[in-house]
Amino acid sequence: MARHLVTSALPYINGIKHLGNMVGSMLPADVYSRYLRQRGHDVLYICATDEHGTPAELAAKEAGLSVAEFCAQAHDAQKAVYDGFELAFDYFGRSSSPQTREITQHFARKLHENGFIEERAIRQVYSPADGRFLPDRYVEGTCPHCAYDKARGDQCEHCTRVLDPTDLLNPRSAISGSTELEVRETKHLFLLQSKLQHEVEAWIDAVSEQWPHLSTSIARKWLTEGLHDRAITRDLDWGVPVPADTWPELAAEGKVFYVWFDAPIAYIGATKEWADATTDGETRDWKSWWYEADDVTYSEFMAKDNVPFHTVMFPATELGVREPWKMVDFVKGFNWLTYYGGKFSTSQKRGVFTDAALEILPADYWRYFLIANAPESDDSSFTWEHFTATVNKDLADTLGNFVNRVLSFSRKRFGDEVPAGRAAGEVEAKLGEEIARLLAEYEEHMEALQFRKAAAALRALWSAGNSYLEEKAPWLEIKTDADGAALTLRTAMNLIHLYAVVSEPFIPTTAAAMRGAFTLENDTTTWVTAEQAKSLDAVPAGTAFTVPPVLFAKITEEDLESYRARFGGSPDA
Repeated sequence: MARHLVTSALPYINGIKHLGNMVGSMLPADVYSRYLRQRGHDVLYICATDEHGTPAELAAKEAGLSVAEFCAQAHDAQKAVYDGFELAFDYFGRSSSPQTREITQHFARKLHENGFIEERAIRQVYSPADGRFLPDRYVEGTCPHCAYDKARGDQCEHCTRVLDPTDLLNPRSAISGSTELEVRETKHLFLLQSKLQHEVEAWIDAVSEQWPHLSTSIARKWLTEGLHDRAITRDLDWGVPVPADTWPELAAEGKVFYVWFDAPIAYIGATKEWADATTDGETRDWKSWWYEADDVTYSEFMAKDNVPFHTVMFPATELGVREPWKMVDFVKGFNWLTYYGGKFSTSQKRGVFTDAALEILPADYWRYFLIANAPESDDSSFTWEHFTATVNKDLADTLGNFVNRVLSFSRKRFGDEVPAGRAAGEVEAKLGEEIARLLAEYEEHMEALQFRKAAAALRALWSAGNSYLEEKAPWLEIKTDADGAALTLRTAMNLIHLYAVVSEPFIPTTAAAMRGAFTLENDTTTWVTAEQAKSLDAVPAGTAFTVPPVLFAKITEEDLESYRARFGGSPDA
């Protein structure tokens, strides 16, 4: 049994996330974590809300709340949505926790001791109208690279280029909207990434061979352009404070660490939260997952805009600390999921958001569609037409209809127990071989974190059952060969049980309903071996069963029209 640490990009605190955010980080991490657990591995899946930085302050101001109160409410609201999506975090923490504060300050002190942080005077945007220095996200303007007129002072949402506030054209205060801005001198802490460039390059060379091309290309682009020393403090009221025992002057001025310095450290902090959250006397060793953790395989999941921070900036931080903290082994980067070809946007409220998605349909509809169309090798587009076709064909017809017609027909002809029939024959042996082959293919893709290919293999498993049913045609067999029809239905029911087990990472609620259809004592099956797949005998004759409600309802043309009306989108877009 191996130990696997899994993290996904921290969802930012200012509002419910959209489907693009879900498929680019948390959902694939959940699917992978569930799969690893089923295969018997020791898994720790950690995530947290990212609560520091200027958007949190701006959102709190807009809501008329203190930042602390706003973040507490927003954390609970986001967690409720993720529970609705059946995301099985081991712990979903908060970057504002005391644990993250403690570890962040420790990292900063060690970096300072090792000569990788220095205090520098810089010229920064100051707003007389607001009476304060403006951190990067408090400055908005036009991107000098792509001319996007709503770029922020840290990064352009449109072209993803990293910016400084002074780079922006026609800058304005995000607080007051004032364009009467000045540039004044102030002091900040800088992480000397330039001194760590060669170490980061050597680390990338050593670990990135199996990473997706997207992850390695982004990391190497940053390294080719050269790592620059970067300010890691900001003038904010909310954040991890600069420790007064190391930088008393800056602490007195109220400087806090930049969110992109403390946010990755929050993975460690949230793990400590997990350890500290026990109430039943259980002891959890959080540090063994992160410190001198050579037996741990660490996988991260994120969209491409987060890749630089996790493949270059945070590794530079960990290397500079000069302590044996666990560094990532595999970075699964994702491209964008677009909405009819345009970008999902939290700030512009464009696209389908996760809370609204759950109001329309249960989580498994979304989980399957998103993973089956994950933007791995390129951007992929969400359209209501594509969503409807996928749900109706794969979920309602291929899987749902198979389960319903097998169980309903067997109950009608043989009663409420799995029928016996004769021993398996040549057709069943051929089916078993095919199922074992497809299962191995599914496992191979899941191990490689190739989610679209894994979904295709899972769909092929479901299709194999339909092909078998069409070949044997028990509705005709029953007229001349009752034992043959009973064998066919018994075999199909064993397929349903197999589907319940191996589909669980994708559609956990439906998988539980399929497994729950059979009254099996001590059904502790966590996975299916090749031999079990070939024999198809997990559900023996005589086992009682029930017919579950419809697993997946088809989306009608009327439904489709209502979705378009509510969210926008056109088949001609």
